[in-house]
Amino acid sequence: MQPFKTERILRVLIGILLGTFVYVIFDAVHERIIGVGDSAPGFSIRTDNGRTITARDFGGKLLVLNFWATWCPPCISELPSLDRFSEEFSDSGVVVLAISVDKDEKIYRRFLERAQPGFLTARDPEAKISGDYGTFKYPETYIIDTNGKVVRKLIADQDWTDERIVTDVKSLLRSSPT
Repeated sequence: MQPFKTERILRVLIGILLGTFVYVIFDAVHERIIGVGDSAPGFSIRTDNGRTITARDFGGKLLVLNFWATWCPPCISELPSLDRFSEEFSDSGVVVLAISVDKDEKIYRRFLERAQPGFLTARDPEAKISGDYGTFKYPETYIIDTNGKVVRKLIADQDWTDERIVTDVKSLLRSSPT
């Protein structure tokens, strides 16, 4: 009778271990991709101007969170219009934060010296923050409202001066709770 009980306990333990193993593998492989309507993942990053910024540090403003890299031609082509957009909306309650996933800091710094964007920039060489958003294609931009909800997700480069984007952002500002 004793060998049967031991065998049964071993089978149950093996079943539990196998279930746990499958769950761990699934969880590791299954990436969460943030979309419109989701809560924006929290983050903390030191910007290039020395400020430490968190996802909640925007004081009731709309956050345009752009993930990019210097090695990404579409990212580079959208930066001038993003800069003009940032300038146009800076007094309207919009903050632009562009987080680069560049690993090479020297190349990143040289690029910023030439481009001199007028919005907040930061570098996340391990792509931790973009990974938390499920971003794997650059550029990718999230517009996050004052409640921390993603209200727009834009994949690929944009013309930020396009009237449709400008009108959409203005409507988001009007509907944004204060």
